[in-house]
Amino acid sequence: MQIQGLSSIATSPLFPTAPHSAGAAKPAEGAPGFGQLVHDAIVSVEQGQQQAAFSVQDLLAGKSQSILPVVAQAAEADMSFKLLMAVRNKMIEAYKQTINMQI
Repeated sequence: MQIQGLSSIATSPLFPTAPHSAGAAKPAEGAPGFGQLVHDAIVSVEQGQQQAAFSVQDLLAGKSQSILPVVAQAAEADMSFKLLMAVRNKMIEAYKQTINMQI
C-alpha cells in the first residue's frame, strides 16, 4: 500500500538553526518585535471582549434571536483572556527565574 501525496511534505527541520554571528541578534526587516506581538495580542483579546459584550447587550435588547452565537462568542472571549493571563504568568515566572540566576 502506497500513500499518495507525501512528496509535497516539506523536509525542513522543525527548529532550524540560524548561523551564529558575533553581533547581537536583530529582527528581520519588517518583522514585528516582541513588544509589538504582545501589544497586538492584548488588543485582539480586548476586541474579543468588547464584541462579546455587544453581543450580550444585543441579545438582552431583543436584537438577536439566537443565543448560541452569543454564548460561543462569550466563551471564545473568555478562553482567549485566560490564555493571555497564562502567557503573562509564564512571562513573569521566566523573568523572576532570570533575575534570580547566579552570575
